[in-house]
Amino acid sequence: MATTNDLKNGMTLNIEGQLWNVVEFQHVKPGKGPAFVRTKMKNVMSGKVVDRTFNAGVKVDVANIDKREMQYLYREGSDFVFMDTQDYDQPRVPADVVGDAANYLLEEQMVTIAFNDGVALYVDMPAAVELTISQTDPGVQGDRSTGGTKPATLETGAQIQVPLFISTGEKIKVDTRTGTYLGRA
Repeated sequence: MATTNDLKNGMTLNIEGQLWNVVEFQHVKPGKGPAFVRTKMKNVMSGKVVDRTFNAGVKVDVANIDKREMQYLYREGSDFVFMDTQDYDQPRVPADVVGDAANYLLEEQMVTIAFNDGVALYVDMPAAVELTISQTDPGVQGDRSTGGTKPATLETGAQIQVPLFISTGEKIKVDTRTGTYLGRA
């Protein structure tokens, strides 16, 4: 147990049997009335974001989250198989838990997976990954000065927009949070 004065971004709370990540918080001391803590929290399972206000000093239940570095091995049906590099345990993580991270996963890539009571909650990808363009149309002469973009398919099968000068076979950096092109690798 902790108090609302101990809240930090990224902390996971157990509120009424559901797990919530603290996205942001703000301690407020109004001139009139008691102090309180205004938070924005995201439900770990559903992804729903809510604003919630707590009185200052109220006890909150901090969830026991185990974050482990794991290596992605392969996909089997709708499950993703990872391996814990410490004890070689190979948990299967459902596709809905992996979410958008599936667009950027390559075999043998290291990721962080959060567990609560042995159940995978979410997959944390690095902020940027290097991937190879498997297919894109060639840029047309004269189009380069417009600063336009064109669709490209990555080696993972994901589609993103890239500048016109990028060609098939090039390695690029992709932002895993937004799915945008960052530059050549």
